Amino acid sequence: MISNDNTTVETTDRNEKLGDLRKTAIDPNFWYPIARSRDVRAGKAHAVSFAGDPIALIRPREGNVYALENRCAHRQVPLHIGVVEAEGIRCSYHGWTYDSSGKCISVPYLDACKLCPNNVRSYPCREAYGLIFVFPGDAARLESVVFPEIPSAADPKYKTRYLDREVACHYTFMHENLMDMNHQFLHRRFMGGVQTFFLGKRSGDNWVEADFSFKRKAGKQPLGEKLIIRRQVAQTDTQRDLMTIRTEYPYQTLRFWTAGSQHPALDLWNVYVPLDREQRTNHTYGLMMIRRPSIPGVMELFWPLIVWFTNHIFAEDRTICELEQAAFDEQGSDWNHEIFPAIRDLRRVLVQNGIPQAGRLAAVR
Repeated sequence: MISNDNTTVETTDRNEKLGDLRKTAIDPNFWYPIARSRDVRAGKAHAVSFAGDPIALIRPREGNVYALENRCAHRQVPLHIGVVEAEGIRCSYHGWTYDSSGKCISVPYLDACKLCPNNVRSYPCREAYGLIFVFPGDAARLESVVFPEIPSAADPKYKTRYLDREVACHYTFMHENLMDMNHQFLHRRFMGGVQTFFLGKRSGDNWVEADFSFKRKAGKQPLGEKLIIRRQVAQTDTQRDLMTIRTEYPYQTLRFWTAGSQHPALDLWNVYVPLDREQRTNHTYGLMMIRRPSIPGVMELFWPLIVWFTNHIFAEDRTICELEQAAFDEQGSDWNHEIFPAIRDLRRVLVQNGIPQAGRLAAVR
């Protein structure tokens, strides 16, 4: 133990007590988006995955989209290359047909056979906010799990930008990147000189949130940022811009209020969905809701510039997170020396609410 300014600091890294953060699998017992609604056309199937589990999303020409294990029980070929019919999806190899519950309802050449063909797993599936969600966990726990609520996504006072990209890193790097606003130096090319003020944090068993404010110390506010963050009054010592970032496992949100505003100028909802069994690659799905200005049509006019600006910021974040993953792979373990209190608390939430990766891999084999 060491003392610094009357504050006791533990020199032993808490990660050793918590377990290996980068080898923690995500808990499947939540609703996860695994595709954009636009990606699954009527009368077609679409292949996706959750943590290495192949899933076929199927949209009949009439009725709701549904999700099945993406392999035929007969010869294990992918179902998504089959034919979508009113009663279900027909495997492209021998024509076995599965309904929306995963039950095999037809084997064309052996319908009279007494041998009962195997079924395939079905996943609870819901469509909302322009995304398709599945529940990949234990179906017995479904009723106790709350579906994500994102009010701003349905509020006409906001325009929504979809975040939809693969990132070659463990999902925990993404949580840290967004929670830690001390990395503004990374975005100096597009945002100029910004000084971050950490205002404090709060936490519970499955959540942590941190407050920040900012001050420009060099350069002018870039136009792309100005279109998103439209200040009504100047910041003062008692009235400042406020950003609150929250991880409430497994989702992450960011809200930004300009000084004197009652409504957030920016309301972001994110989740990082592992794609492979080792969970070293994730698909980031997000909704970035930007409050519309009072003049009709202005947001639409400048929307391409907002997309351009945010694309470049997101690209820098993706690159740096992938470099963190590369360092972890080269070193074989997490050598990070984390000192920021909010991130240390975030790591606790992610580890304690996740699943040891080794145990998950053993369970699925």
